[in-house]
Amino acid sequence: MNGNDKGKNLLLLILLFVYSVLLFVTFFSAEEKQEVGATPPESFVVVIDAGHGGIDGGAEGVKTGTPESEINLAIAEKLRSLLVGGGIKTVMTRSDSGGLYGLPVPGFKKRDMYRRAEIIGEANPAVVVSIHQNSCSSSSRRGSLVYYESGDEKGRDLARTVCDSINLMPEKPRDCVPMAGDFFILNNSPNAAIIAECGFLSNAEDEKLLLDDLYRDKFAYALYVGIVDYLLK
Repeated sequence: MNGNDKGKNLLLLILLFVYSVLLFVTFFSAEEKQEVGATPPESFVVVIDAGHGGIDGGAEGVKTGTPESEINLAIAEKLRSLLVGGGIKTVMTRSDSGGLYGLPVPGFKKRDMYRRAEIIGEANPAVVVSIHQNSCSSSSRRGSLVYYESGDEKGRDLARTVCDSINLMPEKPRDCVPMAGDFFILNNSPNAAIIAECGFLSNAEDEKLLLDDLYRDKFAYALYVGIVDYLLK
């Protein structure tokens, strides 16, 4: 066999290899698209409620005085980016530092809460996640809590999947457990709804974590995984 023949055979082998790879990629891409199409994510709507805002800052960090409202919004925005990236439609009750009460006059808190309920009702979401931070007179209290409306099975299931996801975080100070609660947002949501109390701002260690942007990324991702697990059940 001369040099020209060897060169032609090598070229043929290369072309056959490339063709095989293209067939492999095309086949498995089609399979993946088919699996995703079985549960179209665009059929789901998630409302993300960043608690407090404006003159209602919520709890404050024990060391820095950072308002809860600021941390709530930061985590809510990260969660929104993850959900949108996953093809899931999201609605934010607030997307800036302001509240939803209009003028800062007496009765602002009630107006704020009713406006949030209106946004939730208009969106008719499959899931509502209200993001908050906790505070306690005992500075030793730490960790996350997830509330659902008492008697609401969908809310309880959502709370469980979110807690399971949070509990996979190595930074968690203690296990997160679902807890029944009586809260306005939970009582005025059409489907599964939870309040995620991400940590205690009255605890210096929790506050330090909640002010860390990387930790916020991880916590938002844990919420995202829990929500998706619930939606795809």
